[in-house]
Amino acid sequence: MFVSIIIPTYNRAHSIVYTLDSFLKQDYPVDQYEIIVCDNNSTDNVKEIILDYMARYGEDRIKYLFEGRQGVHYARNTAAKTAKGDILYFTDDDMLAEPDLLKQLIPVFTINSRVGCATGKVLPKWETEPPRWIKKYFTNSTLSLNDKGKRTFIRDYDVGVYSCHEAIRRETFFETGGFHPEYTKDIYLGDGETGLNRDIVRNGWMTAYVGKSIIYHMIPQKRMTQRHINKFYRNYGFATSYSAYREKAFVKSDLPSRYKEYFKSFLRECKYDIKGALYGKTTLRSIPAKMCFYRARVIYDYQIVSNERFRRLVMKNDWLR
Repeated sequence: MFVSIIIPTYNRAHSIVYTLDSFLKQDYPVDQYEIIVCDNNSTDNVKEIILDYMARYGEDRIKYLFEGRQGVHYARNTAAKTAKGDILYFTDDDMLAEPDLLKQLIPVFTINSRVGCATGKVLPKWETEPPRWIKKYFTNSTLSLNDKGKRTFIRDYDVGVYSCHEAIRRETFFETGGFHPEYTKDIYLGDGETGLNRDIVRNGWMTAYVGKSIIYHMIPQKRMTQRHINKFYRNYGFATSYSAYREKAFVKSDLPSRYKEYFKSFLRECKYDIKGALYGKTTLRSIPAKMCFYRARVIYDYQIVSNERFRRLVMKNDWLR
């Protein structure tokens, strides 16, 4: 199966070279995959770097695109529309692929014709030794890490597929309307690949995890902080409210009861974390993070019911147009 590797990039000229090198060394037929880099309005020298790679490896292997609309979903979706692949493989500009990543991952689409998207293991590549509390409590989705072991399994629900290591059948991608928004300029608007994956499952496709398909996420020191964890939970709160409204719309008069439930949930989770921290099962660092999560939900809920233009964006279904 022909694979299009799609890499959106924004001001990461310093790291994308390592990502490209790792994908150029794939143990997969050279004539069976292409690499598309979509520059999402970068101000560094990433364009010159990609053009140099194109000169060295050929335009059939590496392609450069520019997407001026700020938002990683715009970059991914624009690149997908130019891609030739039967399988669209999405990753990021701070990832390092094992040489057999594609060789291990792609066959799952032939094993089961109803597999719409698939992922594999995402492990950390630390810039510096992380604090003990990061390693113990946050080597998970907070840092876009995913380790479910070496096995392969296929499910009729989202197995936990992140856009840094996500292969999607071409047919599946275009019938579901592409990636939902995440960052759009300085606004965290939507639920990204989570929303796309939900649409994929809703349309009757299955998702797969292939534990032998491995990629590494380069994690800089600035992400190993309480501030970054808080930011992740804040954005997760925005995304959760986006998803909730799309599932079941609410109005301004519903806000008091929703806010009351958020407060009760926050107190319940604080109690759990405090109790768990006494036995080393949880950490008190989760409390300020969850405060950011519920505060974000309050802000987002209010914005949805108060701003008609924003509400129309939330309800948009086809992001490929």
